[in-house]
Amino acid sequence: MSIEINLSRSNRTYHPNEALEGKIIAKVASSISHQGIKLKVKGSVHLQVRGGSAGVIESLYGVVRPMPILKKVFDVQPSGRIGSGMVEIPFSVRLRDPGEDNVEKMYETFHGGNISIQYFVTVDVVRGYLQKSLTATVEFIIESEKDNLPERPVSPEMVIFYITQDTQRHALLPELKSGGFRVSGRMSTHCSLADPICGELTVEASAVPIQSIDIHLMRVESILVGERIASEPSLVQTTQIADGDICRGMTLPIYIIIPRLLTCPTIFAGPFSVEFKMIITITFQSELSKMQAKSEPLTPKLWLAMESLPLELVRTM
Repeated sequence: MSIEINLSRSNRTYHPNEALEGKIIAKVASSISHQGIKLKVKGSVHLQVRGGSAGVIESLYGVVRPMPILKKVFDVQPSGRIGSGMVEIPFSVRLRDPGEDNVEKMYETFHGGNISIQYFVTVDVVRGYLQKSLTATVEFIIESEKDNLPERPVSPEMVIFYITQDTQRHALLPELKSGGFRVSGRMSTHCSLADPICGELTVEASAVPIQSIDIHLMRVESILVGERIASEPSLVQTTQIADGDICRGMTLPIYIIIPRLLTCPTIFAGPFSVEFKMIITITFQSELSKMQAKSEPLTPKLWLAMESLPLELVRTM
């Protein structure tokens, strides 16, 4: 005997004001009786506080409880029987009824390092005390309500940046400090999740040959624990826009696709927040780098120049 949930949409993406639809598929060798088929819809924000890099002592680990934001139970069928073979039972339930007093906001689905926002639908075929119930669970994805989204596309806000030896807060190679370098460009810092992050970059001058130019998409997850805020940045993805020494004065395009589940609209809630930023890193060719063991790509090094730009992500229709 087995049971599974097949949602109506292949991408499993829904809005809070829409109906969650699908089929319950039961596969049984012979007809079985049950005491009711129930559908449970649950959503919560899971907050995890780490010690060390988060700046909070490890004794606080696991103190923050999950925040429930959605919990509903629906009766799909009363007591009865399920015939032999494969049986399909359709369902359609409202995640949020019109006019319902919504205490908790249904944040978008997000899979982060310390913060996860997830929604699940579970079916239970209750079979009595002496028989094991049949259960299946599947995660579905929530995106913002269409009624609250701007109809027009968001115009990306372009920020001009400059990277030179004078903008660096860490020590550089002597030849970089004396000979200097200058990189300029612009990049969008207010973007729709459905659009790429765009911009351009130009290496105007450099006393040392360049090895690569990379752009790192970072998330900063913050959790309120008592009277303290635990914040921890983590790397989402890295996009290389140049490999090898770059012709001086050549404009390089920046085009970065935003990963869906690893990002979400920028959130500033009471007990937690999720923010994003872009870090541009320029790696210079150096014999010293070959003698060093590989470490975190964003750790300050003598042969590395960096520039950080804030990034606000929003949802549009």
